[in-house]
Amino acid sequence: MAAGLRTRLGTGCPSRWLWGWHLSPVLPGARLAHAGAADQLQREYDAVVIGAGHNGLVAAAYLQRAGVRTAVLEKRHVLGGAAVTEEIVPGFKFSRASYLLSLLRPQIYTELELQRHGLRVFPRDPYSFTPLLEDRSPPRSLLLGHDMAKTQQQIAQFSQKDAQAYPEYEAFMGRLVSALDPLLDAPPVDTAALGQGFLLQRLRALQALRPLVRAGLALGLQLPRYYEVLTAPISKILDQWFESEPLKATLATDAVIGAMASPHTPGSGELPGWPGGSRDALSEVLSPPPTQAVCHVLLGRDGRAQGVVLQDGTEVRSKLVLSNASPQITFLELTPQEDLPKDFVQRIQQVDTRSPVTKINVAVDQLPSFLAAPNTRDGRPLPHHQCSIHLNCEGTHLLHQAFTEATQGHPSSRPMIELCIPSALDPGLAPQGCHVVSLFTQYTPYMLAGGRPWDEQAKNAYADTVFDCIEAYAPGFKASVIGRDILTPPDLERIFGLPGGNIFHGGMSLDQLYFARPAPSYSGYRSPIPGLYLCGSGAHPGGGVMGAAGRNAAQVALEDFRHL
Repeated sequence: MAAGLRTRLGTGCPSRWLWGWHLSPVLPGARLAHAGAADQLQREYDAVVIGAGHNGLVAAAYLQRAGVRTAVLEKRHVLGGAAVTEEIVPGFKFSRASYLLSLLRPQIYTELELQRHGLRVFPRDPYSFTPLLEDRSPPRSLLLGHDMAKTQQQIAQFSQKDAQAYPEYEAFMGRLVSALDPLLDAPPVDTAALGQGFLLQRLRALQALRPLVRAGLALGLQLPRYYEVLTAPISKILDQWFESEPLKATLATDAVIGAMASPHTPGSGELPGWPGGSRDALSEVLSPPPTQAVCHVLLGRDGRAQGVVLQDGTEVRSKLVLSNASPQITFLELTPQEDLPKDFVQRIQQVDTRSPVTKINVAVDQLPSFLAAPNTRDGRPLPHHQCSIHLNCEGTHLLHQAFTEATQGHPSSRPMIELCIPSALDPGLAPQGCHVVSLFTQYTPYMLAGGRPWDEQAKNAYADTVFDCIEAYAPGFKASVIGRDILTPPDLERIFGLPGGNIFHGGMSLDQLYFARPAPSYSGYRSPIPGLYLCGSGAHPGGGVMGAAGRNAAQVALEDFRHL
């Protein structure tokens, strides 16, 4: 919700991101059944999970923990889906399609004993840094952290009024977070069940309404204000609280990141902040080696899912099939269309998957030195280097301008850039003295104006634009670059199976959340095919490295498994 509500859910604070790294590739509970090639697979399991992204791995871990023999099938040569770490430039390890771990549900961390099995996290304080381009020396910057007094001092550079209002804003948003947070850890209410069965069955179904009722009661008399937060443009919400543009723009980035939306778009107040990935820490801790790609879901004569068929024709039988692939891949490619309701297929085809994101991974031979906060002589990381560094955020009008250009088919000429330096906290990610830089940039259209594709020339031209912007804030950045990896929306789709390049498997607007994710009447992880479940980001509660969809789907599948 406003200023990235979803960045707060499960953390109790905005943008207080955690980086996570791995120590040992050990699966909590018990090792999953796995194989490096199809001929090593057994031909029958209790459950098969399609896709070794973090949600698929979480689901598999819970199934195996409950005694369900589970195989995880992954088409890529590495694990983790979009939260994978790859050594693209020799000696430099990148979280290739993501960069942060913030939303991992605390239940998963505890129940799967992730810390005992090697997951380490690095809290960031301060957590947000916004340098400005100004005709003054040095330029100002905005540094936000856990210390409220210091944060207020930073905000007071731009507005005393805003500095005084900020604690109240935090408390206001915190109440909304507390009210909605429990909704992430259970399937949405099954409204169809409320009108089916005998009276006792209907009364039992009513119990599922308790989380929604509790959320409403928690918001109390402020409910109308919170309704506005959920439906209004983020710019309108922030204008009600603040007057300084750097603060508003910084907070607005959390609301629009990952979304093809402007701060002025109605409903952008509820859009999620990109929680990014766990590096492959979570994947390494949870996962077995990868297997092979699935060709299609195997159905029996009774219409139930009975396993999968691999690309080489190998059949792997199972009583449960959980798909961590997107709804589009799961239902439009892997499942026979004639076995799905036509209105359901139409709904999946109509899911908004537009994405503004181009991710650029950069290897550099020195830390960026910002005009607003120059490096020290020894070149060691300073507090702001561990932050999410927001560039081109002098005002919300710049974000809107960048969005407008993309809607016309042109990459933003002054894109919104979120720059992170994971090696500032974990030096082992790069050779000594060098660093990995993650650039999460927008807005870029999936298809360029005139139907032009994203060829190498177009990709490099856009990356050059991004680097020119960074150079203005941190002179010397371009000269420090050793190598780069550019992932436009089509690249993210092709490599990671993200529909339209959308990091959430589909937009996170209100019309595609809760009851309607991925489609009305099918938001509870069960699909129209008995025995086939959706456990990825295309299911409730949506995208981000939180694992909630995997955990929730596994619990639903386990309930059904016990009745088979």
